[in-house]
Amino acid sequence: YAEYGCCREAFRLLNQMQLKGILPCKITFLSILNACGSPEALPLGNMLHARIIHSGFETDVVVGTAIVNMYRKCGSLDGACKAFDQIQGRNVVSWTTIIAAYAEHGHWRQALDLYMQMELDCVKPNKVAFVTILDACASGAALEVGRLVHARIAKSGLETDVVLQAAIVNMYG
Repeated sequence: YAEYGCCREAFRLLNQMQLKGILPCKITFLSILNACGSPEALPLGNMLHARIIHSGFETDVVVGTAIVNMYRKCGSLDGACKAFDQIQGRNVVSWTTIIAAYAEHGHWRQALDLYMQMELDCVKPNKVAFVTILDACASGAALEVGRLVHARIAKSGLETDVVLQAAIVNMYG
């Protein structure tokens, strides 16, 4: 059910598992989080998040990032931000996910601030992170920051990547 985006059915099976005394593992939670990807699924996503907290997986970087992504897809920037704050050992994927959440909700300045914080935390951006940042720069007409990001991409040796080239062209507009 989870693989096909059937959040309600996946959640129902989780309930049945727990009634039979079967404790969910990280993979179970990750699967159901992935299924909760629309604004209509937010109430179930909130309940699932509460169960994840109760299970002790909330601070795990993979589960925490999936929670951030679930809230992003459900349209809850506040939920995404709170979940991000709980993640221990944040990596480039968790940083990129929260940056994308802010950018997708029109908060490009905060997205760019998060990018700067990611760099300050010595987390090296990957191709996906750079595309996300360049898109935020394009959305917010932040050409000066975009130029700095472009220079960072050139320094990293990724400038020849076709996807990044397209994002750079889009950013310069």
